[in-house]
Amino acid sequence: MDLKQLRSFLHVVETGSLSLAAKRLNLTQPALSRQIKMLEEDAGSALFIRTGRGVVLSEAGEKLAPRARIIAE
Repeated sequence: MDLKQLRSFLHVVETGSLSLAAKRLNLTQPALSRQIKMLEEDAGSALFIRTGRGVVLSEAGEKLAPRARIIAE
């Protein structure tokens, strides 16, 4: 788990979309998806629930988000 992954995670949280967050970060969507996947592997749990309209935080994501905000400041 690194700072870049946490910041990427927070952008996805804020936008609710991998593609919008990728645009904001000047990344491709597959590159951002890989970062999130690595973060999920480190966390040992899915952080997002994928929907037809984007993503929403899972229970694990809800727990990580406030901590990630503190770390990313």
